[in-house]
Amino acid sequence: MNKCKNITKNLLESLGLVEYYDKKLTLHTVLQIDKTSITNVPVQSLSDLPWLFLKRLMMLQRTARSVKCSSSEVTEDSEWDDDQENESDGPQSVNPLDILTAVFLCSDSFLQQEIIIKMNMCQFAVPLLLPNSENNQITLMLWAMRDIVKKYRPHSLSDPSAFVEERIALSELPLVSFVRLGRCNISKSEILNKLLSNPQQYTDIFVHFNMDCGNISKKISDGLVEIAWYLPCGNKSIDVFPEPVAIANLRGDIQSFETQFTFLCEALTAVFVFFESKLFDSQFISVPSQKTMPQLFFVGDSNNKRIEATVNKLNLKKRNFIFKAKQNDADFVDKIQSKLQDAIKNNNHKMSVVNLAEIARKRGILVDEDTEECQRAKASADEITSKISDIVLFKKEELPLQGEILMKLAKLEKEECQMKKVGDKSVEDYKNELQIEKRKLREEQIKTGMSVTMSCFIKAISTPEKVFFLKWLRINLENHSHEVLPHLRELYKQKCQDICGNKTEIAELDKKISDSSLGVEHFIREMSQLYEAAVSLPEDALYRKQLEDLPKLCAQLLLDGFSLELMDGDSSNISEKWITSVFSEINTLVEPKNKIMVITVLGVQSSGKSTLLNTMFGVQFAVSSGRCTRGAFIQLIKVTEECNAELHCDYIVIIDTEGLKSPELAQLDNSYEHDNELATLVVGLSDVTIVNIAMENSTEMKDILQIIVHAFLRMKEIGKKHTCLFVHQNVADVSAHVSNMRDRKYLLEQLDEMTQAAVKMENKLEKFKKFTDVMTYDTETGDHYIPGLWNGNPPMAPVSIGYSESVYALKKHIMEIFKANKPSDINDFLKWTKDLWTAVKFEKFIFSFRNSLVADAYMKLSTEYNSWDWTLRKQMQKWTLEAETKILNHGKFDNFEQCTIEVVHCHLLQKAESELSKGQDEIIDKIQSYYEKGESHVELVERYRQDFINSAKSLKTELSNSVTRKLDAAVSRRNGMMKVEGIKKTYMDTMEEKVLDLLKDCREKKSDMSDSMLDEAFERMWQETVRTLSYTGLQKQDIMTRVFHHLRNNLQPRGSSMAQSLDEVKNLHNHGHGNFDVHKDNSIKDFISKIWNHQKIKRTEEMSNNLIKSCQEFVKTKSNCKDDYDDTYIREILNMIDEKLKAHEDLKLEEEFKLSLKLHICGFASREFQNIHNQFIEENNPLTALENSKQTYHSNFIDLYHERDQCQKKADEFTNNCLKPALERYMTEKLGMEMAHKMVIGENSAIFGSRTTFQISVLKKLLAEFKFETYLDFIASYEYFVKKFIFGKVEEHFTAENRMIKLEEELLNVVISEITQAIKDSEQDSEKNDIKGFIENICKKLESRLVFPKDAVDKISTLNKANEKKFTEFLFCSLKDMDKSLKDGFQASDLKKKIDSLQTKPEDVLFNRVHGCGKQCPFCKAPCEAGGEAHTKHFVSIHRPQGLGRCRLNVSKKLMTDICTSLVCSGKSFKCSATKYQWCKHKEYSKIYTHWQIDSDPSREASSYWKYVMAKFNEEFAKEYDSKPADIPSYWKEITKTQAEESLK
Repeated sequence: MNKCKNITKNLLESLGLVEYYDKKLTLHTVLQIDKTSITNVPVQSLSDLPWLFLKRLMMLQRTARSVKCSSSEVTEDSEWDDDQENESDGPQSVNPLDILTAVFLCSDSFLQQEIIIKMNMCQFAVPLLLPNSENNQITLMLWAMRDIVKKYRPHSLSDPSAFVEERIALSELPLVSFVRLGRCNISKSEILNKLLSNPQQYTDIFVHFNMDCGNISKKISDGLVEIAWYLPCGNKSIDVFPEPVAIANLRGDIQSFETQFTFLCEALTAVFVFFESKLFDSQFISVPSQKTMPQLFFVGDSNNKRIEATVNKLNLKKRNFIFKAKQNDADFVDKIQSKLQDAIKNNNHKMSVVNLAEIARKRGILVDEDTEECQRAKASADEITSKISDIVLFKKEELPLQGEILMKLAKLEKEECQMKKVGDKSVEDYKNELQIEKRKLREEQIKTGMSVTMSCFIKAISTPEKVFFLKWLRINLENHSHEVLPHLRELYKQKCQDICGNKTEIAELDKKISDSSLGVEHFIREMSQLYEAAVSLPEDALYRKQLEDLPKLCAQLLLDGFSLELMDGDSSNISEKWITSVFSEINTLVEPKNKIMVITVLGVQSSGKSTLLNTMFGVQFAVSSGRCTRGAFIQLIKVTEECNAELHCDYIVIIDTEGLKSPELAQLDNSYEHDNELATLVVGLSDVTIVNIAMENSTEMKDILQIIVHAFLRMKEIGKKHTCLFVHQNVADVSAHVSNMRDRKYLLEQLDEMTQAAVKMENKLEKFKKFTDVMTYDTETGDHYIPGLWNGNPPMAPVSIGYSESVYALKKHIMEIFKANKPSDINDFLKWTKDLWTAVKFEKFIFSFRNSLVADAYMKLSTEYNSWDWTLRKQMQKWTLEAETKILNHGKFDNFEQCTIEVVHCHLLQKAESELSKGQDEIIDKIQSYYEKGESHVELVERYRQDFINSAKSLKTELSNSVTRKLDAAVSRRNGMMKVEGIKKTYMDTMEEKVLDLLKDCREKKSDMSDSMLDEAFERMWQETVRTLSYTGLQKQDIMTRVFHHLRNNLQPRGSSMAQSLDEVKNLHNHGHGNFDVHKDNSIKDFISKIWNHQKIKRTEEMSNNLIKSCQEFVKTKSNCKDDYDDTYIREILNMIDEKLKAHEDLKLEEEFKLSLKLHICGFASREFQNIHNQFIEENNPLTALENSKQTYHSNFIDLYHERDQCQKKADEFTNNCLKPALERYMTEKLGMEMAHKMVIGENSAIFGSRTTFQISVLKKLLAEFKFETYLDFIASYEYFVKKFIFGKVEEHFTAENRMIKLEEELLNVVISEITQAIKDSEQDSEKNDIKGFIENICKKLESRLVFPKDAVDKISTLNKANEKKFTEFLFCSLKDMDKSLKDGFQASDLKKKIDSLQTKPEDVLFNRVHGCGKQCPFCKAPCEAGGEAHTKHFVSIHRPQGLGRCRLNVSKKLMTDICTSLVCSGKSFKCSATKYQWCKHKEYSKIYTHWQIDSDPSREASSYWKYVMAKFNEEFAKEYDSKPADIPSYWKEITKTQAEESLK
């Protein structure tokens, strides 16, 4: 015994299995994806053999038992070796039966079961009695065989179409054993194979000497009893035996294995003993004595006298002897076959494997299912299934929460989305009714509660033996179903084949099959409904708390390898809360290893989809030839850590689906919708979709292709990237790929045809023309040809080698695809499932899909784009400010005749274009790079890529126009100033000359002059000089006429009627006074009374008021900047008006109204512009300017006469009159943009990151305050309110922590340091050797930063005889004083006043950033939130009840509660000016409003925010809108403030 122990131990060590002897190898481990499962790794050592065996077996490869090491290949020299030596053990060789025995000894019960199922499919004999020489025990493998179900047709059946389908372990069959006595020259196993194979097809059922490594001596498998079954197919010309028979084969000599032989003899119908001639003696021929003696047959090589003597001595029948002698194998096998058939006929003794277990127990042989764990589980399963007498009745009583209740709930959920029966009811009221109905059904479920059976089920799956329990339960349930279903399936099949079949009959039969089907999935489904009902209760409800752990139990089952029903095929429904909780639990259990890839298989029914997945991944989906999978099921396959990095995932999710366009559904009304829903859901969830096309179902190919193309098209539109592989099954020819090129071309033509049909239906003709537009499909690599599954006629046909090899090639291809793909995590999968299912529930899925993942990805991309947009805007604002400053300084400190202002202007415009092109390219590169990185699910927003690229181009155009306008205005202003500066310079030069002459005269007088004498002399000179100056100042212009002229030019393209109306207007004097009245024009009044509703009037008033406010702000800004009026001002205003009117085209405003509005704005603007001009003329009168400088001239004259030091005085003058005004101007130009920048990048970055985040912030602020007046302002005057909100945020930010002062000081410090540097650099410049040159040099160095007043600089240079070095010293002191003075001013000044004085207001900059395109939802008027300026579709995250936008019912005058997101999925209609007052369905809104995307969302949670607001302020809104209060749906009143805020997320 110790020797046997050592042999077992040594072999297990050699095979690398010793660690699994005690801690068993599991199915979970074998099925996980590792290196060996995706690549052909050469076998280098014995330890690789068991894994290769398992890998091949799981893939149903008939070569599974032919495993050997690469190094065990026979060399040429070995041909000379002695035969006997060759048979001895090679160090790198193991008999296949030893590998099999070792694997079984080291496998747990479930892996053993799976191995036996796969071996049986390959037509391999399976272990019946498993020897273990380690402990000298024998085990009967009953549990391992429990799962084998066989279907066969014995010749004894009277009905030729009848068949038998049952578990082989329960089948009572004649059992015949083949044993060996001594060493026989005939290969018993090889003869057995020939005996069981029909002449046309030989199968290696049993391992024999002539197989790979079959000649290696067995070490641990002697004593193994294998069993195989011969099952007839019903065809007399093929069948070897007319009735089923079980064949047992004992390995080894019966002399050594008396226990096994004795056990077999008790159960056998007959036994065939292959004997060695010399051992055939009375002392060796001793059959155990027993009541039922099997018939004994002796098989020998040849007869001799010794054998005859023994026969006579023991009185044995000679007819029971079979000698091969000189016969060939065929005749020899025929003889054995004949004897075997006679034996079966003469002995009715039959035995099932279950009966064998009873005999085994009596004889001390272990039975694998006798473990305590297995028996406890069996008892639990039996307790449940013992109650089943009638399946239909059992389901009704013990699983009451599904069936009719679940069907009703599913219909209600779909009706919530589709709203086909809404009729004339309010959409919100109808939704409320549906909610009440759903609540009643849930209450009914809660009242029904948990049945005793479900209580037992949940208790059983909570125990350690849960896996045994579920297996037992499935086996028991299938045993019950086998009593009913096979007959129903056959009948169903016949009815479906009858083209003229009665639809009602088929539908009834379908229901009967559905009702008679009972599997574990029904119990899990009941669990899901218990949970769904429980979570509809409040969180603190006891019943809810008791059932909170159900998802965790299910999550663990999924990780243990069981499948989970994703979509219930009976009610076509997904239990959303259940699935959500289950996946959340899975995520918790596996995190952080939660990356997944998803594979789905789609195809017509019975095309081998489940078998394909089972072969490829070893998953255990239901497989049968009748009605198989209903709905969709998922299983998880683990990926080993060594493959994680390569495949980018931790698990592979496999989805198996019901057959599309399946025969049972083809006859039913909703088949197309059902298939469409299923295909769209699973395609949407998948990374790889396998489209399974079985050749015998090719007539249905068109239907399935159309459904699948629709699904692919939808996923393409939402940016879901995936791969499609077409699998053609039952292709016999080895050269299928080459010979089917024509077929592939035909398939592509079919796909193109289907694509065109689908895009026509989905209104996407302009985007997609052929299938390759929808997805990447290569006719060379996109098709896999797989031969038929069986090599011959079942049930005796093994799996074809071609099938398993082709499936393995497909598996490797899929793994290669995974390597190139990006995974998602379990949470993403969950979001996709929920959002896809919500979208699928809508009647039509016309690209209205924006799930939360898409929304998140879009939000992130928008935020990124906004930051790039902002960077370029800020960069160009800085550049433009410097360019404007250069233009405004042009000619002040150099000879401008050398380079005219026009040349400078032209050069700057070219540079601007270059800068903008560079900026645009950088943004486009960043967009492309963002997509290439593939982060944040960017593939889901692929369709928006071009929108953002177009937005970058649009931004360039916008900024280019803005820069051009500003530089044009700067040139115009500079040209206006140059003339004035020329006159002023002439006057100042003249005066300087006269003062110097006077100084000379006074100095020539010998006596000193007193101050009074000097004053008198200066006054006399001044008066005389002024009299000699000819006044050539600026002439006043009639600005109002110029403005009117520009207005005429603006209206010229409008046509003759507009020209005629304008002719009646003589001037602008009578326009622009008081407030603008929308109603004042009679034609407008008439127009309003006929067509406009109250809402439109209010919107027009809001638009007009906002526009007028903006124009007034613009005029005020221009007034503050002290420049002369320029025609660019009025052009800018007219441009603002036109842009605003264009943004509100939907108001359909009359031309007369537009004229009135423009006249009003141009009226008040022209008067203000006239004042600006008049003030400029007055302030820039050369004589006035000279007079203002009189004191300075006088002071300089006195100082020069007395030869006083002017350094400090001149330094102070330069600082206060030149640097300080220039700095203050710079600060007003620069500060607004810098403040906005701080808001964008600082703590408020989240608010201003994108339009959607900004909207949410505003809504949260409104909710926090929660005042009716505030909401009214927001709705009625959106732009004004939002600017006020932004200003509040700006004020709040810059008031805190002295941020405003810090920013001002920060900007000031930068410029002060530049001024300091300019002074130092000028000091070093030897070219300018006088004070005038020194000052001009400083100004020149700062000309792109500060705009210096020319006359002030000239004034300081006049009569300036200061010492340059001392002047510089004093200048630094003055600069320091100015710095302190300005900073003290920052401290003292009020923030609001500061902002009012700015050229660029931060709130305006920020408003433009978050305002977007300005378009409003055509129904509820909520503003568009789409990112970029050039988006092709407008959308809004949160729509409002239409009553808030003043919509009311025509008859009752009550405010409307309908919400756009519900209306677009209802059957209701609307009419308006856009529809030419013809009724149009809300579902078809996109035909009218082509640029809008309104996503359907009929859920209660949709727009909860606005429902809460309207419910609370219903009375107030009604009063304000002169309407009656709305009929608020009851559930709106239940929404809490917290829920309203939560809904914003």
